[in-house]
Amino acid sequence: MAEKKEFMTYKGKPLVRCGKELYYGSMEEPFVIHLIIKSTKDVNGLDVADKVAIQLMSTDPNLPPRKQLVKSSEKKGLYLAMDIAEAWLNKALKEYAKNA
Repeated sequence: MAEKKEFMTYKGKPLVRCGKELYYGSMEEPFVIHLIIKSTKDVNGLDVADKVAIQLMSTDPNLPPRKQLVKSSEKKGLYLAMDIAEAWLNKALKEYAKNA
């Protein structure tokens, strides 16, 4: 039997990174956040995210890719992007649960 992989979490939700892309939330829920690091800057010898694109995405596999994108924005820095991402995701999940 395959062992279930544990992911890093942020505020109780999975956070998965692959290169310059991050996914925040569970693919088993109706929405996730897709973050894309557009540019980085050097801070004391460390590469730090500078511009980050944020996308609220539907996980409905029956929707075409263009319809899966619900909302998008671009922010300076990963901290601000994650702050917005968490607010968007929580609001979308609450509205979905209320309307279900």
